Amino acid sequence: MEKEEKEEKKEKKTKAREPAEAPGAAGAAPAAAGAAVPAAEGVPVIKKPKKRAPAECIAHVRATFNNTLINVTDAKGNVVVWNSPGKSGFKGSRKSTPYAAGVAAEVVGKMAYDAGVRKVEVHIRGAGNGRESAIRALAAAGLRISAIKDFTAVPHNGARPPKRRRV
Repeated sequence: MEKEEKEEKKEKKTKAREPAEAPGAAGAAPAAAGAAVPAAEGVPVIKKPKKRAPAECIAHVRATFNNTLINVTDAKGNVVVWNSPGKSGFKGSRKSTPYAAGVAAEVVGKMAYDAGVRKVEVHIRGAGNGRESAIRALAAAGLRISAIKDFTAVPHNGARPPKRRRV
């Protein structure tokens, strides 16, 4: 008797662990974790609304020696879209190349265009390799560039610069 009760408890536990099958999928393989389950008949599918942005925005390009960050913000400073070479699939020293900056800026330009941005004012900061290629990629993505402003920090004889590299 006791063995039978233990076996029944084990069966209940294993059934509780198994994922529930999708409705109407009798005998189908269990759905993978995170897989989309089809909506039941008569239930409307709610789509997430696309993020809309004003037609005129500001594209901030931060070009460091190791990376290039591109943000598109509205006039208030709220970020509409952003990207970097690391997010686009480049790792290590390849992130600092002009090609990587161009790829990242092209992705930003397409996403911004889809969000409703048509005209951008480019604000550049830094002295990295991706400055010019990022601007070219934004223009190639269909955005009209109204102005290019350089906000690179220039020391007015402040702290002493580091020693020259000997390679």
